[in-house]
Amino acid sequence: MAGCCQNVRRGSRALRVASAVLVRRCPLSSAPEPALAAAAAAPSSSRAVAANTAPATPSAAPLQDAHRPQPLPPPPAVDFADPREAFRSKTSGELVRGLLVLGLCSLDPLVERAPQLMNLTRKLLGQRLFEKLMKVTFYGQFVAGEDREAIKPLIRHNGAYGVGSVLDYSVEEDLTTEEAEKKELDSCTSAFEKETGKQREKRYSAHPRFGDRRAGVISARTYFYADEAKCDRHMDTFLQCIEASAGSSKDGFSAIKLTALGRPQFLLQFSEVLVKWRRFFHQMAAEQGMGGLAALETKLEVKKLQEALAKLGVATKAESQHWFTGEKLGESGTVDLLDWNSLIDTRTKISKLLLIPNMKTGQLEPLLSHFTEEEEMQMKRLLQRMDVLAKKALEVGVRLMVDAEQTYFQPAISRLTLEMQRRFNQQRAAIFNTYQCYLKEAYDNVTVDVELSRREGWHFGAKLVRGAYMDQERSRAAELGYEDPINPTYQKTCEMYHRCLDYILEEIKHHRKANVMVASHNEDTVKFTIRRMAELGIHPSENKISFGQLLGMCDQITFPLGQAGFPVYKYVPYGAVNEVLPYLSRRAQENRGFMTRAKQERHLLWAELKRRLLSGALFYSPSPP
Repeated sequence: MAGCCQNVRRGSRALRVASAVLVRRCPLSSAPEPALAAAAAAPSSSRAVAANTAPATPSAAPLQDAHRPQPLPPPPAVDFADPREAFRSKTSGELVRGLLVLGLCSLDPLVERAPQLMNLTRKLLGQRLFEKLMKVTFYGQFVAGEDREAIKPLIRHNGAYGVGSVLDYSVEEDLTTEEAEKKELDSCTSAFEKETGKQREKRYSAHPRFGDRRAGVISARTYFYADEAKCDRHMDTFLQCIEASAGSSKDGFSAIKLTALGRPQFLLQFSEVLVKWRRFFHQMAAEQGMGGLAALETKLEVKKLQEALAKLGVATKAESQHWFTGEKLGESGTVDLLDWNSLIDTRTKISKLLLIPNMKTGQLEPLLSHFTEEEEMQMKRLLQRMDVLAKKALEVGVRLMVDAEQTYFQPAISRLTLEMQRRFNQQRAAIFNTYQCYLKEAYDNVTVDVELSRREGWHFGAKLVRGAYMDQERSRAAELGYEDPINPTYQKTCEMYHRCLDYILEEIKHHRKANVMVASHNEDTVKFTIRRMAELGIHPSENKISFGQLLGMCDQITFPLGQAGFPVYKYVPYGAVNEVLPYLSRRAQENRGFMTRAKQERHLLWAELKRRLLSGALFYSPSPP
């Protein structure tokens, strides 16, 4: 009995640590914290009015007109079908390399055996010749260089053509499938689960069948937890990326992954907490006749909510009344999802609320599993590493992008990123969250976070991607028996992407406190963005909307955008040849799928190479505009 009580106390302490982050008291923090109480005290409408409307007196109007900036000229038209413009930054040798590499990437038998062929070639040629071969082919196409100094010439060269950089250290551990599965199962299972045999929901538990998170993933790096020292080394690597970005380009980006910074068990458990809490809200909404509404349209009547909580045994009316009055919520008679989410920040310190009802069984279940002292310390260190990276990025003027990961980690990753945004995005969008638009819930996720930023007055930062884990997510959902989180078709994903993007563009137009990176190789999506920017009066020079593509891919989109004055970036991987071989194998696989859908890039490469040959410009030397 004493051991059980001790476990509960440790679980409560662990949750208090997480709650400290959720109210912006992260360890190692010295930055000034926004006053949540003041923000929460005012209704959202009054806060929006206070932040965005400052009525001018009639006498001031002429003075304002005199000082109003003149409208900016429209940006030049962007032509993605002009090979000369697309490849003016490339030598003819680089055109030949692009044709060769992208052509090889379209050959299925070759790509399927890429890792084996690379290892065989290394054995036959020896390490030195193998590295030279890779540098004039695949490595040269997709990787910028071996270290921070080696990548600077390429970054400066691209910058001269209006193309910025997102630095991404792409070294991965070369593990066998068996080694990866063992590491994953060990790091995702808590001591309490091992001792008792009890498991969390299937979706938020480790499973041997899906232990190797690299399976079916072609466009994202994967980290496996070994120990805290390795997480510290990852943090040091990310710090070096941030410093390199600051020293190589102006207003650059650096990318991080949270699974590299701590034990993934915490991300699984925290994700389960957040999803259960949100699910509980929607279950009560359904009982009030509001099932199926969009997230921000769903509002619970406070009186009915208090009655339901009392009936379910979660809290008496007096207790729930104290929650709402203490947080200045429900004054309008209703509670929306943002109000509900804010309750978990502090209410989860109350041991009774560690239990919520399972609507199927009618039983109260723990909201959070037990933590040992060691697990609690591991969680603290994850939060500390995030804090160190965010502060460094802010200090040197680099914007930090937190990459999205699998859906069983993503709720926690998004929430922790959002808390960094609350702290560090007060003056500008310095921290960017990533939204995967192949998810059915992508629009709800975007709209809820934008609304929160609007209510609290900080700058929203987002990177929109289609997603990198589709095959793995679908297989896992089917085998473990939960709903497939992915949109049913590629067309539905494109529609979701444009819907989320349009919502953010409208937010930029009306409030100018949001930024978005359109991370896409899809030409239609890029054209859609440019058209909507023109319709909404958002000029590229405002630097609110940027575009992103991978190094070595879709130069016919990237460089015309940069030369027309649009903020555009290449994801710039770097690392030693041997250490980035897993990354190069995935690039080959990704290009195989990409090249079967679109041959435009190879067509333009051929056209420009032939033009130079026929015009006597084969030895053309690029000169920046």
